[in-house]
Amino acid sequence: MSPKKITQKARLGSKVLREEGVLNFGIKSLQHIQKIKHNRTTKLANKTTKKDPIYTCVRYEDAISVNLLEKRSMWRGADKKTLHFNWIMPPPGKGSGGHLNIYRFIKYLENAGHECRIYLYSQGAKSKISDVKRAMGDSYPELKASMEWLLEDNKMEPADGTFATSWETAYPLYNTKNNTKRFYFVQDFEPYFYPASSLFELAENTYRFGFYGVTAGKWLATKLHNDFDMDTDYFDFGSDEKLYSYDNAKSREEIFCYVRPYTERRGFELAIMALDIFHRKHPNFKINLVGWDVSNYDIPFAYNNLKTLELDQLNGLYNRCVVGLVISLTNMSLLPLELLGSGTIPVVNDGDNNKLVSNNKYIAYSKADPQSLANKLSEVVLRPDIIQYAKSAANSVKTSTWADSGNKFVTIVERETRKHE
Repeated sequence: MSPKKITQKARLGSKVLREEGVLNFGIKSLQHIQKIKHNRTTKLANKTTKKDPIYTCVRYEDAISVNLLEKRSMWRGADKKTLHFNWIMPPPGKGSGGHLNIYRFIKYLENAGHECRIYLYSQGAKSKISDVKRAMGDSYPELKASMEWLLEDNKMEPADGTFATSWETAYPLYNTKNNTKRFYFVQDFEPYFYPASSLFELAENTYRFGFYGVTAGKWLATKLHNDFDMDTDYFDFGSDEKLYSYDNAKSREEIFCYVRPYTERRGFELAIMALDIFHRKHPNFKINLVGWDVSNYDIPFAYNNLKTLELDQLNGLYNRCVVGLVISLTNMSLLPLELLGSGTIPVVNDGDNNKLVSNNKYIAYSKADPQSLANKLSEVVLRPDIIQYAKSAANSVKTSTWADSGNKFVTIVERETRKHE
């Protein structure tokens, strides 16, 4: 390994340990880094035997306890006004978009008069709940829901419905002895996070557990139903007008790009190549890279390395940008509608995974090759009517609110929880 690579990996490892290791949580996009960390830790513990661990990303006993051939008891339905829900999730950290969305929909259930509890699930060590909440900061909606660790016996308080929120958390939900309606809150097709591997199969198998899937957007609901015969429904993506609004009607000479080098589905390399081509044609546009510290990468053009921003910093940035490049090779990102709310035209790779989630006419879809993406960026910045076009784009998402998505979500969950299977 080259000295440059060693330095790069050392800095990344230090960052992950500093920000996430104490709480032993990880964003799904960093699973392979967690695997390396897990292996090294276990090797140290087993230094006398020199044996490598069996890494399953979930508790080993949870993984081997699932028997898809056994018949499960049917949910008989809950005939009462106030419903109780348990939510199983990986420990949240500061700035996790997936966790923010989970919290958003827990809040909708609470606002509808229902009660919720949160159970944190992790394969590794557990830190104090107070430390988890401290690490979360003020990134999430305030909830009434209690929070505790889900222990190895997978025992939870009785609930009318229980949600898995990631493929790992589907295993303890399958294994729990609780008589509860089992829901799967699905925000992405998580097997795609891995190459063909054991983890791919373990993740994919969770769609065969017989849970009711409530998905982020139509693409996931369609895919899970068609490929796995899973019962599903979906909520649409929304935009938060309180966070993202059109404030700059002047000419804009900056562009935005969401970068996550270690999240393969975000197409970092494709984005850099497309931006390189664009920059050679339009060197007057300032390029903002947001989402990760990319200072260790040999990026061949001038850029503004904004790393990870707070939510309240985004609208100001968006309003300086005429266009935003957001690549998503699995389920659509939440960013395109947020960008539109600020009058920034998103350039997104074409495909059912994105178009089935939003067919907003102001999203500029492109083939996923560097030249096509660069050409689409150029097409947007060269529009003679771009100022009026940006204003119309912002108006187009005013009716796509998270409140509407929340109402639909609550309706789905109440309907299915009260239904006899």
